[in-house]
Amino acid sequence: MSSSTLEVLSTVVIVVGALAVIVIRLQAAKKPTSIKKIIMPPIGMSTGFLMFISPLFRMPWTYALMAFLAGCVLSLPLIATSHMQSQDGDIYLKRSPAFILVLLGLLIVRLFLHTYLQRFITIPQTGGLFFILAFGMILPWRVAMLLRYRAFTQKVEVLRLSKSNG
Repeated sequence: MSSSTLEVLSTVVIVVGALAVIVIRLQAAKKPTSIKKIIMPPIGMSTGFLMFISPLFRMPWTYALMAFLAGCVLSLPLIATSHMQSQDGDIYLKRSPAFILVLLGLLIVRLFLHTYLQRFITIPQTGGLFFILAFGMILPWRVAMLLRYRAFTQKVEVLRLSKSNG
């Protein structure tokens, strides 16, 4: 497969993946959330680190660290636009129109960076780098969601107890 074909294919995969994430997030907001639903995405995603067994995907540690830290910074808008609400005794992730805009903005940034970085590193290394960046985004976002979920469940429980005692 030629380099230009791989570039087009990788761009298509990035766009389809990002759109799938948006659709999945919108669907998930229709169902109650739980600790399991919050922690499973980063746990499941962590298996992707197996790609680095192959020498094709390996890169300097500094690149990986910078990608992870960039992901952490890019997680801040996701954290800021993710909220919870109680409905009929269940906890739901509250949909925010800003959330979709943040994801689309991140997609545009990612596409630009992907095109730029491919000049300096191989396509598999670029894929590995963006996997680390994505993991750097999802991990702090999900940790923040878990902390909010726990705080929210405690608050809901206190309100429920005060109503039953009052």
